[in-house]
Amino acid sequence: MALREITFTLPNRPGALARVARTLARERVNLAAISVDSAAGKGRVRLIVNDPDRAMLLLRSAGFEVEAREMIAVRLEDRTGTFLRALETLAQERINILSVAILVAREGNQTLVAIATSDLPRTRKLLHRAGIASRAAERLVSNDELLASAPAIPTESVGLLL
Repeated sequence: MALREITFTLPNRPGALARVARTLARERVNLAAISVDSAAGKGRVRLIVNDPDRAMLLLRSAGFEVEAREMIAVRLEDRTGTFLRALETLAQERINILSVAILVAREGNQTLVAIATSDLPRTRKLLHRAGIASRAAERLVSNDELLASAPAIPTESVGLLL
């Protein structure tokens, strides 16, 4: 199963993000990554969760317009320049980065990073050819399996894992 990111907007006011977290926690949907930024009174939220279909249903029921996009998970060594190599590989082929999330899953000295692009099939092919992406990393990381790699996280609450 592919890794998917959920995006939506919410009002930039006290308690708005807490409402989202409460909605997900009540139904035992766990966060593996979150990004929030705001402009012009609105917040843009990006989530990677263990059950994106259920999260989208819950958020839509709560009145949010939710979108999802597929991402590719890549393994990067935890040292200077490895992320740059992935970015340059895609830039050379004129593939635009739509979003990036550093995930909690680690293996040895490698961090798994999720990337959404304007052309995911081509991205996958290019990063595999460049030795940056691996089928093993993609098999390792799906939304369901993401939190399984972090067993200390209580499943009854939303875990902010960054």
